[in-house]
Amino acid sequence: MSRIAFIGLGHMGGPMAANLLKAGHALRVFDLVPAVVDAAVAAGALAAANAADAVADAEVVISMLPASRHVERLYLSKDGLLAKIPAGALVIDCSTIAPASARKVAEAAAARGLAMIDAPVSGGTAGAAAGTLTFIVGGEASALERARAVLSAMGKNIFHMGDAGAGQVAKLCNNMALGVIMAATGEAIALGVAHGLDAKALSQMMAVSTSRSWATEVCNPWPGVLENAPASRGYTGGFGNDLMLKDLGLAAEAAMGTGASIPLGELARNLYAMNSRQGNGGLDFSSVVKLMANTP
Repeated sequence: MSRIAFIGLGHMGGPMAANLLKAGHALRVFDLVPAVVDAAVAAGALAAANAADAVADAEVVISMLPASRHVERLYLSKDGLLAKIPAGALVIDCSTIAPASARKVAEAAAARGLAMIDAPVSGGTAGAAAGTLTFIVGGEASALERARAVLSAMGKNIFHMGDAGAGQVAKLCNNMALGVIMAATGEAIALGVAHGLDAKALSQMMAVSTSRSWATEVCNPWPGVLENAPASRGYTGGFGNDLMLKDLGLAAEAAMGTGASIPLGELARNLYAMNSRQGNGGLDFSSVVKLMANTP
């Protein structure tokens, strides 16, 4: 079992840390929100006074933060962690950030002799709680092998996509497709309902037909179709609209860097931005269906 520093105990990080504790790892945790630290301590973790304290004797450092700027500040600022992490430790950043930021931090880590991987996740809060996340990894194969036992305590799928930053690129590709598919699914159901179809019957048909997707089977955007979907609890929980908007923005940045064309991704980005402007930024991203219909 490993001594792990876990920094960032939000909707994803908290359950991930809990699963590491269940697997027998020793955790020292830090977050700016005292309540989530208290929850981790109640589950068996030790609370750190600050991020530097968390990594003091760590064999593995895991971060799960909201955006590129937070990750760069954590590791690269004047008082950044890279200068404080013990030699030989492994660094795993599970945040979803710009590929360029991931490469920048990984290069700085390598310059200090630290192994690092970017390992953003897919599976949402339900996957984080159940320990069934998919890890999408960029970095050296040797670093991934060192991380495998730790990642396996939090998820069931691990994909090595290439060098540093490749995990972030692959994650953005996945989330761009997800954003497009969710909006399209909501639009299709709204059209059917406008013609008098029952949303649940239509969704059940779609779930076993050629439009089958995660949006039809797991996170249906229409209220009342799937009991456990965010749409059936007022679009609370799940993956926030503004987080999807952030990821689509990162995908747009990545596309600009290579000259790739993402017309559907840009259209989806505009839709989620519009949904945010209508006051739905904190709701699950499936609330984008509100732009297409007055959902019950």
